[in-house]
Amino acid sequence: MRNIWSIVKKEIRSYFSSPIAYVVLFGFQLLVGYFFYSLVWWFNSQAMQMSQNPAYYQQINVNQMVFSPLFHNMSIILILVAPLLTMRLLSEEKKNGTDELLFTSPLSVVQIVLGKYFAALFMLIVMLTLTAVLSVFVFAHGNPELAPWLTGYLGLFLMGATFIAIGLFFSSLTENQIVSAFLTFCTLLLFLVLNWVSASGTAVWQKVFGYLSFSQHFDDLTRGILDTKDLVYYLSFSFFGIFLTHAVIQSRRWR
Repeated sequence: MRNIWSIVKKEIRSYFSSPIAYVVLFGFQLLVGYFFYSLVWWFNSQAMQMSQNPAYYQQINVNQMVFSPLFHNMSIILILVAPLLTMRLLSEEKKNGTDELLFTSPLSVVQIVLGKYFAALFMLIVMLTLTAVLSVFVFAHGNPELAPWLTGYLGLFLMGATFIAIGLFFSSLTENQIVSAFLTFCTLLLFLVLNWVSASGTAVWQKVFGYLSFSQHFDDLTRGILDTKDLVYYLSFSFFGIFLTHAVIQSRRWR
């Protein structure tokens, strides 16, 4: 565990010693802040209109009208951000030739992969925590339900962890960071739109594509529904990405 923690600290220092961390954090907060402001403004306008009719006013739900669409917007932004967090993790080592020193060190492949992965997860947690501060204003002046808010952020974390695992795998395949980021982005976008593609297929393909789609499993979490199948889906994808990364590095280490 000490070796993994050493890699995590090294990678975190690398993030903040370059503009990557600051650009990603600022850009993510800026976009999320814009969507949050727009949704709150729209919610207030709808609430004022519905307040004239008590029957409609009772149907107003902050979670469904503000947080649920906000979480979906954040998931789209994560598709753009995740490749930036992972593109350099292993590609840079290979390009600079430091991968040979890393692979011949006493560190095991599992420790190397997990250290890189946890460092990117740390950045994801920081990003999500900063956006959660915005919700303080809603809880202070409104009456949202806590459970859907918590499961929504849990879904964002699990989805982000899956994105990072996939990005880490592509970073292990090439020394070109741009190629790594592009492949990661295309793959994440593909799995996101599978749910839309399934609408035009047969019943069997609809079930298959629907299950493989990121958005299909994310919807329930934004509504406060914590289903085991959704947790297993994201954890399985994350494990599979880490496993593939381990296999790539292991094969390179013994060449």
